[in-house]
Amino acid sequence: MKREQMKPRYISLLLTFLVALAAHPAPPQRTTERLQVKARVGYSIGGTAPLGLPASIRSIESFRLTPNFMVGADVMYQLSEKLGLQTALHYEIKDMDGEVTTKGYHMKVNMDDDELEGLYTGRVRQKVRQRMFTIPIQLTCELSRKVQLKAGPYLSLLLSKGFTGYAFDGYMRKDTPTGVKVVMGNNENEWATYDFSEDMRKWQMGLAVGIDWAFHRNIGLSADLSWGLTGIHHSSFKTVEQTLYPIYGTIGVFYRIN
Repeated sequence: MKREQMKPRYISLLLTFLVALAAHPAPPQRTTERLQVKARVGYSIGGTAPLGLPASIRSIESFRLTPNFMVGADVMYQLSEKLGLQTALHYEIKDMDGEVTTKGYHMKVNMDDDELEGLYTGRVRQKVRQRMFTIPIQLTCELSRKVQLKAGPYLSLLLSKGFTGYAFDGYMRKDTPTGVKVVMGNNENEWATYDFSEDMRKWQMGLAVGIDWAFHRNIGLSADLSWGLTGIHHSSFKTVEQTLYPIYGTIGVFYRIN
């Protein structure tokens, strides 16, 4: 079975498991007493990358921090003494600004009003812009009064998006490895640019895991990892030879409202 076919199956099985847990008898409390609400803010570090760097990407030259802030609120429903079911609404920024050196990397660029496609060797600066609303559905587990684990799928709706960059200090072999050599220089007027923003998905799906630690009454710290199961581009997009997945870690602060 192909990986693309297996991903929806895994999500379906996980959702079925969560629904079954929701039917588990909860402590004899009023509904409002079983609800827990948290407000949280955080900062994310990560990027969009293939699963394993291909041989055509020789090295990562730089990775610049971007304003990847997250703010939102969670609502958790207590299923049992230890288990809960949580959903949330988060506003997230998942940008990336990096530079790599490539050799024989398939690209499509614009240079001097001409579109070029072929195998590129040289340096590439890439900028990804993503603003989104994210809704996770997670199973929670209370390890203690202060520590809570959480895991489950998420769905994101992109409000704005961008995938742009430029190639410089290198050359492209047009169409084939022995094709016409086109040189990209170091000066801005010698760069080749690209913009694949319109080829990005509007919806993203993935898995997220995390831990909350309440260090003082209702205030705590959190650490989360989100891993996209769908690439940031449509499946029909083949200009970039590898599927790029959004992978981000978030460190945050939360306040338990009730």
